[in-house]
Parts: sequence; C-alpha cells; structure tokens
Amino acid sequence: MVFRMVNVMCVSLCLGLACSGVLGIPIDSLASSPGIVVSNIEEYFPDQKGNEWTYRGRFIDGTMVQIAEKSFTNVSTVIGTEMKDGVELTVFHDTNPGDQGPSDSYYRRDAAGIRYFGSKPGTTLEKQLVPYQIIRFPLTIPNSFQQLNRKGLNLGLDLDRDGQTEKVDVQATVSVEGQETVTVPLGTYAEAIRVVAHMTMNVHLSGLDTVVHGTDTMTAWFGRGIGLLKYEERQTIPSLRSENDRLIEVIEELEQSTLQEPTILGSRSESATKRVLTNHAFDQKLP
Repeated sequence: MVFRMVNVMCVSLCLGLACSGVLGIPIDSLASSPGIVVSNIEEYFPDQKGNEWTYRGRFIDGTMVQIAEKSFTNVSTVIGTEMKDGVELTVFHDTNPGDQGPSDSYYRRDAAGIRYFGSKPGTTLEKQLVPYQIIRFPLTIPNSFQQLNRKGLNLGLDLDRDGQTEKVDVQATVSVEGQETVTVPLGTYAEAIRVVAHMTMNVHLSGLDTVVHGTDTMTAWFGRGIGLLKYEERQTIPSLRSENDRLIEVIEELEQSTLQEPTILGSRSESATKRVLTNHAFDQKLP
C-alpha cells in the first residue's frame, strides 16, 4: 500500500527494491547476521480480491519556522488482476494515499518476493524505475538490501525554469529490522514486522549548475493476518527560494479492515505492503 510523484521528486520508494532487471544487493552489516526466517509470510500480506483497509492519516507540512497539519482518510482495496506484457499483476486502488489523491498500483509476487510495476497516474521518473523489487523472500529478520541505485535519470520536471528538465540520481535501501507489538485504532498486534526504507535523491539543476538533495525515510509495520498496520514517513524537500528545507511527515494507521477468506497456500499474495513501500515520496512542489 504506501512509500510516492508528479510534483517535485518522483520515485516509488519504497521498501527494498531492485530496479528493472537489477537484483537487490545485500548490505553486509545485516546480511551477515544469521537472522530469523519468518514462516507463513503470506499471512502478513493478505491480498485477495475484495480485501479493503481504511487508514486514518495525518499530513504535517512545514519548515523550521512554520507548521501546518491536517487529517485525511485513505481506503485501499484489492480490485482484481490485470495482464501487462504477458504478466498477471494484482491491482490495488487507493482513494487518497498520503493525502495525494486517488491512484491504482500494480504488483506481482513470485518466489523471489514482491515487485512493483508502476501506477496510474504514473510519472516520467517512475516509468524509468519500474519494475523493481520491494520485498524479498524468504523474509529474514534482520535483513537489508539496496533498493535503487540509478544515476542521470530524467526527472520530468523543470524546477529552475530554464527550459530543460532536470536530471536526478536515486539511491534507496530497505531494511527488515525486527518484530514488535504495535497499537493502532483497530487494535493491538503482537510480532508486527518493522520495515524501514530510506531514499536519497540528488537533483541536478541545469540552469543553476548546482545539485539539491532530498531524503525520504519510511517505517512500516505489518501484522500477521491483517497486513499493513501503520506507516510513518518523513521527507526533506529542498527549497529554491529560501534557506529552510521543506519538512513533510505523513502517518497512516489502520482503523478498519474487511478481509476475504485466504487463498490456497502457495498462491500469489502481494498485499498492502506494496502501496506502502512504493508510496510516492516527494510528491510535492518545491517551496
């Protein structure tokens, strides 16, 4: 369901991915640990058609000197499957993810994990990145891998208004950090899996001959038998007009769910994880 782009920096971050044809690269500090393999992993990512999750959200927007906060609701629904280039994808519809308006997102699960295949409406940058992996199987705790490492991509935006679209370098990592008890409006869930995704974007401003930096960090929790429980996302967006960066925080917590009977063990199971890890970070205009 969650991590972000039409307005400022447009990437689906999202949690632990590899770009089209590029495998996730383990990060030595975590990959060398023995770890715990999570059993029945499909129970953390229920994605049967008709499943629906309602999230209560907060959007906090500000700089070092001014903060604005508002509430929103997002409903995430599995609406079915769709064929794309001969591949069957699961389709999620979100009414207002991250308070950014409606979108459809496309995913596929296989023995290697869950991959993101893009969204509607999509962006110029996203189309250069998909498909990419957002979760790796088997799911081991702790575990970490490089999600994205791409340079010189077309941002699709002319931020400095010189008549040329900017180039951008994107790097992202995803870490499965542990299990803990999490409380959300719907209830309290033990042994929720905590996943942290971190992205950096370096935008090369052609007219100013300079580079501006943005970051996005998302922490998401997934519960057995329910899926995505909660996520917290923090973005730092550079300003071209002031010395203060724009700071954005987005939080969504589960308050209601309607889940269908699980499919037979071994069948495809993508889940609301995807929307989270592919949320459109930096879907904001530069101040």
